[in-house]
Amino acid sequence: MTFDQAVYAYLKTVPRGKVVTYGMIAAAIGRPRAARQVGNALHRNPTPVVVPCHRVVNREGRLAPAFAFGGMDVQAQLLRAEGVEVVGGFVDLRKYVWEGR
Repeated sequence: MTFDQAVYAYLKTVPRGKVVTYGMIAAAIGRPRAARQVGNALHRNPTPVVVPCHRVVNREGRLAPAFAFGGMDVQAQLLRAEGVEVVGGFVDLRKYVWEGR
């Protein structure tokens, strides 16, 4: 499995209404120092509807300013549709982070 495939496979396990950080994904797939590479993989996501990259935020809960599939407003809209509250471009990680896998 390639790095990108591992990122996509992990992200498919994140439930609706939850978010994860780039670093959490990197750690979960065994590459804890590869958070930037996770971001690059998500930017190349060939199936954004299948792989929910909108559920990924930075370590502070900030949305991606250049969300690859439509910008920060689209990411916020997708998260809100899942019940995630977005305030000022941020998600409250204490409330919405997924601690699974």
